[in-house]
Amino acid sequence: MTIDVSVMPVQRQATLGASATCEGVALHDGRDVRMVMKPAPVGTGIVFIRTDISDRENDILVRADAVTDVTRCTTISNYAGASVSTIEHFMAALSASGVDNLYIEIDGPELPAMDGSSEQFLRKIEAAGVLSQPAPRRYIKVLKPVEVQVGQAYARIDPHHSLHLDVTIDFADAAIGRQRIEIEPDVKAFRGRLASARTFARAHEVAALREAGLSLGGSYDNAIVVDGDKVLNPDGLRYSDEFVRHKALDLLGDMYVGGPLLGRVTAVRAGHALNHQLLLALFADAKAWKFTHLATAKSLSDSMIKSAPVSVSALEETVSAL
Repeated sequence: MTIDVSVMPVQRQATLGASATCEGVALHDGRDVRMVMKPAPVGTGIVFIRTDISDRENDILVRADAVTDVTRCTTISNYAGASVSTIEHFMAALSASGVDNLYIEIDGPELPAMDGSSEQFLRKIEAAGVLSQPAPRRYIKVLKPVEVQVGQAYARIDPHHSLHLDVTIDFADAAIGRQRIEIEPDVKAFRGRLASARTFARAHEVAALREAGLSLGGSYDNAIVVDGDKVLNPDGLRYSDEFVRHKALDLLGDMYVGGPLLGRVTAVRAGHALNHQLLLALFADAKAWKFTHLATAKSLSDSMIKSAPVSVSALEETVSAL
């Protein structure tokens, strides 16, 4: 691949400017967990490191083909069977912030739930700062429509100049009902409209989940619980349409497992399973996508991004290796 550096600057890869730590209870297994985000070099990708595992490979690179379970959350694993789950809220914050390269040391198999949203992850990322790195950022550009469908649920991705999400949910529960949101989730829009939207469950599901060994760490502190037309959380909702905002947050995180996308994603009654099926269907069709780079734009980089010093020669060397 060759790039004419005369048309620079292009969007560059990014990592964190400093380390950041998150601690809390895991939503499904109920254990206390600690994760430490650390800056990583150009081309590293997003890598989880299970510090509680020492008898086999404990590095887990985030990739679409590393997803091994989509039951109630997104789980990725490596070839040695080490896994980490409930990554979607964190991945959504990384996507919106434009973080490409990061090490995440974690002492358990599941991320902390925090408050059930991405807000606290985003705050940690912003406090550490996002550092621009000396290499072009590689985007996945959608070239033609791809769609997957299961019953009345479907997800589709179409060509678009940026990432655009159009999400619709439709639940029988009167407290949720039918809701829709459209958003181009750069960091400003994400911070203002999606980041604080919490995960949710129906009351009748909670007992079943706990019998199945899931949602052991769930509480009103990290999830919305509805029962018919009632929201059971004492403090109510953060937004009248918090449910669909969270589904858009989930979709953003699930799509970022494949890397930064340029496409319009439409999801109707979709969840983690269908989100992942869409990503796999896209990558399975070599004519449906290509790698590309984008020119720098303030709206994409945002004021939170700092730049690392880089010479044109260093940039040319990195580009030639892509």
